[in-house]
Amino acid sequence: MRSGPSMSNVATIAATDSELVVRARSGSEAAYRELLARYQRPVFSLVYRMVRNREQAEDLAQETFVKVFQNITRYDPKYKFSSWIFKIANNVALDALRRRNPVTISLDGAAHAETAEQVEASRTDVASEDANPLEALEARQLGGAIEQAVGTLRPEYRTAILLRHVEGRPYEEIAEIMDVPLGTVKTYIHRARSELRGTLAHLR
Repeated sequence: MRSGPSMSNVATIAATDSELVVRARSGSEAAYRELLARYQRPVFSLVYRMVRNREQAEDLAQETFVKVFQNITRYDPKYKFSSWIFKIANNVALDALRRRNPVTISLDGAAHAETAEQVEASRTDVASEDANPLEALEARQLGGAIEQAVGTLRPEYRTAILLRHVEGRPYEEIAEIMDVPLGTVKTYIHRARSELRGTLAHLR
């Protein structure tokens, strides 16, 4: 007769991320394993959609967790652990994209060049069309086309739209992960949606 999970394993699975981090810092392998189990799939999902290559995504996800566990003593518990690990994953993916295509365009300058009316329009659009165009198009079984279209976005736009619509992260957390102001996140998402509408218009 197979025995059930031990009380210590149950306690580990039921622990919060912060509690697991404390245990991991103390050398608990069970805590490390549980953090890995919780975030392996979402981390891989993010980096895969960023680099669009499964083998490379597997390597980058592994690199992410190596960095996480090597630097876990630097984690500041006043922030969500999920934000911290996604930030590391995003930086790893962006570094890989830069190595693949070293000629990159700075988006910050473009964002600052917007008029106040355009920025405000972006914020209004984000608030009023939170499910558009991704959820509406996914409902019409265009998932493959959406994946392809998202892959054409600039890295910063891609990160923002994936964190919002795939991971369901709030705007404030996305700003924390991307290390940019909240208004910049809203602008990125607005621009990403606009580009997606244009790319997918012929499928409507």
